[in-house]
Amino acid sequence: MTDKIIAADVLVCSPTRNFVTLKITTADGVVGYGDATLNGRELSVASYLRDHVAPLLIGRDATRIEDTWQYLYRGVYWRRGPVTMAAIGAVDVALWDIKGKTLGQPVYQLLGGAVRDRVLSYTHATGWDVPALLDSVDAKREKGFQAIRVQSGVPGLESVYGVHKGAAGYEPASRGALPVEEVWDTDAYLNHVPGVLAAVRDHVGPDLKLLHDAHHRLTPQQAARLGKSLEPVNLFWLEDVTPAENQDALRLVRNHTTTPLAIGEVFNTIWDCQHLITEQLIDFIRVAIVHAGGISHVRKIFALAEVYQVRGGPHGPSDVSPISLGASLHLGLATPNFGIQEYMGYDPLVSEVFPHAWSFADGHLTPGDAPGVGVTMNEELAAKYPYEQAYLPVARRRDGSMTDW
Repeated sequence: MTDKIIAADVLVCSPTRNFVTLKITTADGVVGYGDATLNGRELSVASYLRDHVAPLLIGRDATRIEDTWQYLYRGVYWRRGPVTMAAIGAVDVALWDIKGKTLGQPVYQLLGGAVRDRVLSYTHATGWDVPALLDSVDAKREKGFQAIRVQSGVPGLESVYGVHKGAAGYEPASRGALPVEEVWDTDAYLNHVPGVLAAVRDHVGPDLKLLHDAHHRLTPQQAARLGKSLEPVNLFWLEDVTPAENQDALRLVRNHTTTPLAIGEVFNTIWDCQHLITEQLIDFIRVAIVHAGGISHVRKIFALAEVYQVRGGPHGPSDVSPISLGASLHLGLATPNFGIQEYMGYDPLVSEVFPHAWSFADGHLTPGDAPGVGVTMNEELAAKYPYEQAYLPVARRRDGSMTDW
């Protein structure tokens, strides 16, 4: 029995930050939600969905998830890219949500069932100096986290992508008509951060999983130097050491350090990931459900990665909606080589707008057994918080030139 799509609505709201949501409704009255948020370029995806994708969905069979994915991807000449793939991802997740609700099953059961009982997660700890960072780490450990990404300030700089003097939390984005321009100094960073991470390891002991993000700002040689210097710290991973476009750069890094490498949060398709995975140049692939074509496509990326002993570690910042996190948890529960899920948490208002079924305990997340993805939307409340312009920062070196990332 088929169930035709009769409506596809794009909802944009800003309960503390901007989110783009696709709502698909079927003739049987089943509603599915998908996330299409692209931080700093939200309205481009909203337009792509509203003006180009939604009209194509009306009358289609909502049960044919893979066929719809192929139709939206292969049916246009202009493929790939974050805008296109976020739009396709939103459709895909919404259709999985509908299928789960129709069958009365959580999505992970439709993916073959659970291969683990819960999903390991990591959160962020930040501090401008070492004492503040250690306090932040301790606070996260008290909440039960067993894996923590640590980021600190750098002497001589006023801010370091998401870390600000006097600020308690990690927040890269800012509201306003233009992005904030930050000053960056790679030498200062490389001289400072190994000592910071060593101090954290000494403080927490050997068991806590520590992660660190270089935010694409290093050359291959600099990345290799950093990875080598951090080997005694025993990181769970070192993330985004070089700009993702230059994938062969990871070969030089790989040849000079045993520190595990993670990359891929700006990748959108399996073809973006293929070289890094098949050449085993990384240990974790970081694609996000929302930006890499939804559950259907990320599932294929992780299947390729499994063959090459690469694990999934999906991007999961608070600037993608809880719908994406819920979808990612279902995939994680059903994926053998799933390694860890980023979990920054959400402002209470965001959780009110997007009520969710997942739970957190002892550093792990579980998606719950609600039918579908397990995340819905309070549309009436969302309508009270209209879109506000916001951007991620850009960075310049001390001489005024743009950084590579």
